[in-house]
Amino acid sequence: MARKKRGRPVSGWLVVDKPEGMTSTQVVGKVRWLFQAEKAGHGGTLDPIATGVLPIALGEATKTVAYAMDGTKCYHFRARWGEERNTDDRAGEVIDRRDRRPETAAIEAALAAFIGEIQQIPPQFSAIKLEGERAYDLARAGEVLDLEARTVRVDRLTLIGQPDADHADFEVVCGKGTYMRSLARDIGRALGCLGHVAELRRLSVGRFGLDRAISLDELAALGQGADLDSHLLPIETALDDIPALALTAEEAHRLRQGQTVALLRRQDFERLEKLIDDSAGRDVMLLATTARRPVALCRLEGAEIRPVRVINI
Repeated sequence: MARKKRGRPVSGWLVVDKPEGMTSTQVVGKVRWLFQAEKAGHGGTLDPIATGVLPIALGEATKTVAYAMDGTKCYHFRARWGEERNTDDRAGEVIDRRDRRPETAAIEAALAAFIGEIQQIPPQFSAIKLEGERAYDLARAGEVLDLEARTVRVDRLTLIGQPDADHADFEVVCGKGTYMRSLARDIGRALGCLGHVAELRRLSVGRFGLDRAISLDELAALGQGADLDSHLLPIETALDDIPALALTAEEAHRLRQGQTVALLRRQDFERLEKLIDDSAGRDVMLLATTARRPVALCRLEGAEIRPVRVINI
């Protein structure tokens, strides 16, 4: 006999303005408790010292988490010059110091090397897995890790302020997997002054921005029920870059049963041709809908769509 799920079958995305001092997992747990939700997950980890946009998926929205994590992100961070720390942020221990402080022109000149597709070594204290173990667990145990550089994408990196000689503020627009802590560390090394992240705030993840965010205190003050649910965004909010394909009720029923749907009508050919042209040879992922409600994430295979993740709402 199947175990009954605990909690409400509530589904949708919530944008939380994460407070400093909490882990992303702790925020998810708090939100799940407030909503009494069956299941929950987040769309991209923020470090405990970081604040800002943390998209949280409830219920069936958890099936779209991977797409939220793939979204373009925007950050503000403050670098502290003169110290390198083992965590690459202010929470860690100082491992090296320099007296040198960079001039504005030198900082701006150095940034060009960190824009575009770049090679970046993750922080020692990161969630990267090594032979099944998290890097941060190994680092806490005293191991010095030999982490491989990874290709990441930085679309924009701008110096936006210098409150004093010891600090500089930056705005970054980047792709998945880019570490702000690594950027601060590497910019500091390039300038010969060393550096780490002193403050970090995420402004957006894909379509999720601070304009839609709510704090945990504000959520808690709402109590439970309809007032909370009114802050949920539709499941498809995370799927902005995925084309939607409207189906008939009968076709939607087939997808929900795990069956493929053949698109053989004349009007289907025109839609398929555009999708194939836009895909540039890549696999085509679709969001199948009916009556403007999501049905399933699907893969286009020839003239058929095959369900990958059925959305049960």
